[in-house]
Amino acid sequence: LIGEKNSGFDVLYHNMKHGQISTKELADFVRERATIEEAYSRSMTKLAKSASNYSQLGTFAPVWDVFKTSTEKLANCHLDLVRKLQELIKEVQKYGEEQVKSHKKTKEEVAGTLEAVQTIQSITQALQKSKENYNAKCVEQERLKKEGATQREIEKAAVKSKKATDTYKLYVEKYALAKADFEQKMTETAQKFQDIEEAHLIHIKEIIESLSNAIKEIHLQIGQVHEEFINNMANTTVESLIQKFAESKGTGKERPGLIEFEECDPASAVEGIKPRKRKTFGLPGIIKKEKDAESFFGDPWVAQRFSACLWPRARSWRPGIESHVGLPVHGACFSLCLCLCLSLSLSLSLSLCDYHS
Repeated sequence: LIGEKNSGFDVLYHNMKHGQISTKELADFVRERATIEEAYSRSMTKLAKSASNYSQLGTFAPVWDVFKTSTEKLANCHLDLVRKLQELIKEVQKYGEEQVKSHKKTKEEVAGTLEAVQTIQSITQALQKSKENYNAKCVEQERLKKEGATQREIEKAAVKSKKATDTYKLYVEKYALAKADFEQKMTETAQKFQDIEEAHLIHIKEIIESLSNAIKEIHLQIGQVHEEFINNMANTTVESLIQKFAESKGTGKERPGLIEFEECDPASAVEGIKPRKRKTFGLPGIIKKEKDAESFFGDPWVAQRFSACLWPRARSWRPGIESHVGLPVHGACFSLCLCLCLSLSLSLSLSLCDYHS
């Protein structure tokens, strides 16, 4: 921890600060895991809904209900894990806030150690320079003596050498004092940093253990869902699928009755046939006049006079009578003449109807 450059304090302090980064990164990791689990849960829910839209025809239809139920339970399992991870994220964030406050307090407490570190570092540098200067002055003094320099030059070099010696000794003493203070404070601070780091690692380990237990619990639930799915599929036999199809789509259990040959009975067959009444064709105006004529001829007085007037003539217009052009009237021609006669009679009847009214 001390080393040649006395940089142990800097290492321990930055390691403590790195704990905050680790806490933040752990929260980000758990948050990302929760996002993945949430997306997976939504996908499973969507898959379960799609299973409801699959074809419900045929004997395989009940199997989709098993898939839907199992998929929905899996989606709920992952959603439960999301809730637990979100609670864990809040716990990590809370710990991170407490960690920042604790580190700020620790920084104030180890401020004296930082001064001791800076002091010994500066004294060490000064001591090194004074040592180099002392060695240089001693070498210079010995060189002048060997080269036979003047007494004045030798004395002058001796003064410089003595001054360098005193400075070097002074820094050695200062270094000894700074070293003692540094070691004492550094030992206390190192223990403090170790306690902080141990507490940090213990807390982080507890968080990770909570994460592991949450995932383990959900995986146990997922295993139960899969086991239930296996059992449901084992209970869904071919016979049960066919039975469900027969119950839902069955059209009845009665078989067609026996039909025997029956001989035809002409008498009953004729009686069973009802005469069909044909609908006459006619224009609306003519039909109305025909109805008026029927009501008119229903009067006994009109019917008597109409028969006395037209019937003798109709009898005389039998086949053998010649027309105005000299041709005999037979068959259809007679029917045409009769229709003309009836038309004239209808006009006469309407006139009589007006008279009678």
